[in-house]
Amino acid sequence: MPGWAAVALIVVNLGLIFLLIAAPVGVRTISRTVRIAASACRVWDAVHPLGNDAGWSGEILAADPVADRPDRVQLVVDWEGRDGLPIRRIAELTEVARDRSFAMRIVEDSSLDTGFWEHFAEQVELSPADGHVRLTIRQTDSYRGAAFLVFRYFALRRRMAKLKRWAETGAYRRGGMFEHPLTQVAMAAASVMILWTLTGFTVGGLAFAVMLTAVVALHELGHMAAFRVTGHRRTRMIFIPLLGGIAIGGRPYDSHFEVAFVALMGAGFSAFVVPPLMQVGALAVAGGNVHGGNFMAALVGCIALFNLANLVPVWKFDGGQVLRQICPPGLPLAISSFVLLGLFLAVGWLAGFPPAVVLTSGGVFAALSLMTSGNSVKPRDALTPIDMGGRLSLAAALVAVTFIHGLGVIWAFSHLG
Repeated sequence: MPGWAAVALIVVNLGLIFLLIAAPVGVRTISRTVRIAASACRVWDAVHPLGNDAGWSGEILAADPVADRPDRVQLVVDWEGRDGLPIRRIAELTEVARDRSFAMRIVEDSSLDTGFWEHFAEQVELSPADGHVRLTIRQTDSYRGAAFLVFRYFALRRRMAKLKRWAETGAYRRGGMFEHPLTQVAMAAASVMILWTLTGFTVGGLAFAVMLTAVVALHELGHMAAFRVTGHRRTRMIFIPLLGGIAIGGRPYDSHFEVAFVALMGAGFSAFVVPPLMQVGALAVAGGNVHGGNFMAALVGCIALFNLANLVPVWKFDGGQVLRQICPPGLPLAISSFVLLGLFLAVGWLAGFPPAVVLTSGGVFAALSLMTSGNSVKPRDALTPIDMGGRLSLAAALVAVTFIHGLGVIWAFSHLG
């Protein structure tokens, strides 16, 4: 991969990471309007939490007025909480004009800290005309990073499209095209094409693009396997071209051990394949198959470097997630973070990277950690604590996984050199 392409890839990725999870976006309002060929009463019964058809999509399982508070309603929604039961929310309704408009905000959530909903507000307006209804929904919230804002926009867009179809035809189908397996295959292919573009459309560049995309998939499969082991009934993987992928569980985390285990298993799952691939590469070289040995070295280097980078103790990276669960806050966490970062830089130096690149990487990761620190969704109740045995076992696993991938990077670059 040409040097300029590597620099461009790193710069673009860091810029996108900052934009998506750390940029101070502030208070923003998203709005969507659709024209529905149905009566205002039918649409109202679907969009109002206490409407006769509020459960049209299956998202709301039950809705009941709160005693002594006529402006509030308790919603039972079709998302699992930590206990495996549906999440319950208390919504406050204001400015209610039947078949015309209402405003809503969330004042209590059985799963999330109330601070998550502090700035959220939704306004719904219906304008009947000529046998149609013009439905407008506006959602306002405060955002740090554009990722959740983009998610909310497309979620609202999908919700309105499905509501229009249901109101006009009575038909509803769960899910959508985005999470369909074929769509995710297309996203992976798009990632390959973008990476291939950065390498100048060479044969080696195509091999690198395919290899890196497969490495991302293997990493996310590790997270998905960990979700399953810890009791999540549903998991899925979403490819994000150029940035990589995301594994999503079926419910919120229940314990600090679960958070650390799921985070570590991305790199941990991949660590199982690194030693066998190193052995295959060594056998290929011993047998005189230089090209096969180089290919295996490139594959091991790609797997090990990608996963080692994910273990860097940046707040939002896997390594940062693991350390925050197993180390007490304050000085122990700070020392552990610097030690892990030092190991990462030492691997880069031993692998033959120029000292300037190693030091610059350390500075970039430190800055990225500061930019993304503290930006997380808090649960309503504290997670189940982790005992000393859990801390020690996870710490030992973290050391082992870091050692395996570090050894893989050093071995790969020594053979490629």
